[in-house]
Amino acid sequence: MVFNRLKAAITSAASALKTGIGEKVAYKTISESDIEEALEEFLINLVEADVAYEVAEEIVEEVKKSLVGSKVRRGEDIEKIVVEAVKRKILEKLGKPGPDIIELAREKCKTGAPLVVVFLGVNGVGKTTTIAKIAAMLKEAGMTPVLAAADTFRAGAQEQLETHAKRLGVPIIRGEYGRDPASVAVDAINHAKARGYCVVLVDTAGRMHVDYDLMGELRKIVRVAKPDLKVLVVDSLTGNDAVEQARRFNEEVGVDGVILTKLDADVKGGTAISVAAATGRPILYVGVGQGYRDLERFDPERFASAILG
Repeated sequence: MVFNRLKAAITSAASALKTGIGEKVAYKTISESDIEEALEEFLINLVEADVAYEVAEEIVEEVKKSLVGSKVRRGEDIEKIVVEAVKRKILEKLGKPGPDIIELAREKCKTGAPLVVVFLGVNGVGKTTTIAKIAAMLKEAGMTPVLAAADTFRAGAQEQLETHAKRLGVPIIRGEYGRDPASVAVDAINHAKARGYCVVLVDTAGRMHVDYDLMGELRKIVRVAKPDLKVLVVDSLTGNDAVEQARRFNEEVGVDGVILTKLDADVKGGTAISVAAATGRPILYVGVGQGYRDLERFDPERFASAILG
């Protein structure tokens, strides 16, 4: 995890706030005027690091609340006060760790029915590759998932998923291009039930978050398949557009959790915080490379420490 832009924004703010407060007196009560200029600059830097504006405002307000009216002695660690305030707000926005798909699958398997996970997202975010990573993770845990190639819209989409299925040695249910994708999902669920598979992973057509017709199709898949989890896959490098995608998918379909791809290449760092804030849903996993094992459970504490460390 790099997050250089967000790290720099916080470091710069801490230094500027310390300068604004000054060290000329032995004991001082911090006023709003002491830190106003530094906080305005901090807000701008957070937004430039892909933190959504309303979230950036809340972080700045948290720092302001922690400082204004407090009494500091000369030499006191102002930077530590700032960092702790930022961390509190970041963890508040990220919330608690989301559910573990492995554990959910084990519990659902006890009921005799498969765990059904539908994956959502726009074109190009790495959704199909992410599904393959989840499938590999399930196989390592001793469970064989069924892949549902319910993207009957984009040419080559089913072949792409089928390539992963063959590499991983997992079954895949396909349909003709142009076929109702909801029926492909149902076929995969019935196949899993008949053969005792514990998980069905449903790939859907990538769609722009402004495409009303395709959103309607997605709502039908959800209505018919009745998934246990609706997982949105977003590219962390797309910044504020990822936030808008998350907000729109959550409004139109409902999102239970988020997977962020390409987090290892994210030099800014604000997308994760903003997406979690926009949906109110947990980040489940993060992609940190192209290999099947390059998927990690998201840990809010570890993420915050990576930014603030």
